[in-house]
Parts: sequence; structure tokens; C-alpha cells
Amino acid sequence: MSPHRPEVGDLFRRFRDRLAAEGSDRPGVPARPEVSVHDGPAGTGTRADLTSSPQWAAAHTGRRAGRRRGGRGGGEELRVPEAEFTSYYGRPVLKAPVWKWDIAAYLFTGGLAAGSSLLAAGGQLTGRPTLRRAGRVTALAAVSASAVFLIRDLGRPARFHHMLRVAKPTSPMSMGTWILTAYGPAAGVAAIAEAAGWLPRHGLLGLAGRVLPSVGHVAGLLAAGSAPALATYTGVLLADTAVPSWHEAYPELPVIFAGSALASGAGVGLIAVPPAQAGPARRMAVAGAALELYGAHRVETRLGLLSEPYRQGRPGRLLRAGRLLTAAGVAGALLGRRSRLVGVFSGAALLAASVATRFGIFYGGVASARDPRYTVVPQRERVEARRTAGGSVT
Repeated sequence: MSPHRPEVGDLFRRFRDRLAAEGSDRPGVPARPEVSVHDGPAGTGTRADLTSSPQWAAAHTGRRAGRRRGGRGGGEELRVPEAEFTSYYGRPVLKAPVWKWDIAAYLFTGGLAAGSSLLAAGGQLTGRPTLRRAGRVTALAAVSASAVFLIRDLGRPARFHHMLRVAKPTSPMSMGTWILTAYGPAAGVAAIAEAAGWLPRHGLLGLAGRVLPSVGHVAGLLAAGSAPALATYTGVLLADTAVPSWHEAYPELPVIFAGSALASGAGVGLIAVPPAQAGPARRMAVAGAALELYGAHRVETRLGLLSEPYRQGRPGRLLRAGRLLTAAGVAGALLGRRSRLVGVFSGAALLAASVATRFGIFYGGVASARDPRYTVVPQRERVEARRTAGGSVT
């Protein structure tokens, strides 16, 4: 044995002395007397007498219980620090969405189409032909762009057709496909009906010109009837995924998307018509801004840890810009109701706000899927909450 290496007996005595010193530092724990395992016979301070004493047994029983309880409720203090969360090699727990910017654009154009159809219905019912025409034409252009973005993401147009083979009420994707199928033709017929005044008065085209306005009125109301579902189903679709910050925001996303759709439709009306005919657009702007700002505030404050992706980085900047633009657009619509220039700027601000809000929600969800902390930490909190609730009941 090397002369520089301590003997086993020396190591044991040092360990025993350290335990005795730690016990004497804590209140209620008696210090062990300085004895050796080689001290005298039984009954004269031997180790057998020491360990059989009630004071020593009580102290060390509490110490073992403290170790089992992880340091809670007395006993020896936990020396190991609480573990920090890490994932395997820092890799995400969930597979991040493969969707690109075109799906975020699809969210915007779908909402714009829905809002424009509601705007057109308002113009139709209040006798404002310019407002009706602007809403119908914009709705057709927006839903056509939505189809392009959706097919671009699907890769092949036939895949959209395959979704029509079944109707599954529990699937937001299936319901969204049928909503688009019902909305698109109605919006298209309503927009085509606006060309009736350009057709000749006689012959077959003249007959079509006389029939189209009535058909367009019915189609416009049908499009407006399906517009709320078109505006909100994408929010339900995102919340139905496993992406943490989308899934947890399931009550707010449809509200945000409904408000964004109304605000974007109002923006179209403020840009396209003179102030005298923009009354329905101004009312839509106020209602849409209220819903959008309320929902955005909720997702940035209610979700706890899962609100972070909506406040930080690119999503946070986009959502803050959306709030500012929405407030500016509504203020301009209300205060500048006699100025066409102010109305145009207000409408452009509302449209830009809708784009920023949709892209901010989209990128916030993607960011939450890429960081494993947003998946595992809320799961652990839910498990701990259930365990605590179960313990309190028993």
C-alpha cells in the first residue's frame, strides 16, 4: 500500500466525524459522542450501545426519511440541485410543422375572402352598390388566391379532390375542405353577377344580364352565410394540432381569426368606396378590431410559458405591429370619416394588420414546436397538478 494513501479506518473515522458535526449543527438532532468502533466493551460507550440509544435512532430515522422525501418536512437537506430540463442532444420533441409561408398567406386570404363577403352583404342589404361590388370582387380574388396557396402546399390539385370523398365532422381539415367547396362557387357567382351591366340588352346575353342580378343576390347571401365558418375554421385547424402554442390557444385562435377577417374586409371597404358609403365598413372595423385585440392579448398573457413564443422574436414583432396597425386603422376610420385619403390609409393599415397578425400566430406556433421546453415543461406541470389534486382528494 502506498504510504501517501490513507487507510480505510482513517477514512471511516473522518466520515463518522463529519456526520456527527452535521447532526450537531441542526436543532433537535443530538450530536454523536466522539467514540470509536474500537472503544471498550458493551455497556461502556461501545458502538452497540450508541446505536441502540433512542436519541440516536430518532435522529437517524428522521435523516433517512428526509432522504426519501427529497428534503421536504425535515431530515437531511437535499444536496443534489434540481435538474434542468434538457432533451436528447437538444433535438425537438415534436416534429415542427412543414408548412411554409404560403400557409400563413392562405390564412390571410381565407379571412379576407370571408370578410369581403360579409362586407358585400352589408352593401347589398343597405343599398350601397359600390360597397357590394368591391366586396364581391375582392372575395372572388381572395378565395382564388387561397386555392392557389392550398394546392401549392398539397403539391397536387388531385389531393384536394380526394378530401371530398368523405365528410368527417370531427376533422377540421375535412370540414374546411367542404366549407371552401360551398363558399367558392357562391362567391364566384356573386362576383360574376356584377358584370351583368356590361352585357348587351338583347338576345341570349341580354337574358343572362337580366337574370344575373337576382342570382347574384342569392349567391352573395349564401357566401356571406358560410363566411363565418370560413373565417374561423383555420383557427380550429391550428388548435387541433399538437403544436403547443397553437393547441393551448384553442379558445382564442377562432376569435382572433374572426376579428382579423372582419378588419380586413373593412379595410377593403374603406379603400374602395367614398366615405359616404363606408358606414358598414367602419362598423366592421370596430367589431373586428375589438375581437382581434382581445384574442391577441389573451394568447400573449393567458398561456403562461406557452405565451412566450407570441411575445418574443419575429412572432412578437409581428403581433405588436398588428396591434398598432389595427388601432391606427380604427382611429382613422372613426376620426377621418369625411376624408377619402384618411379612409384609404385606414383601410391599408387594417389590411396590413391582418397580414401581420396571421403571420405572427403562424410563426409563434412553429417556434413553440421547435423548442422542446414548450412541450415537456407544460406536460410535467399538468402531471404534477393531477398528482396534487389526487392527493388533496384522498
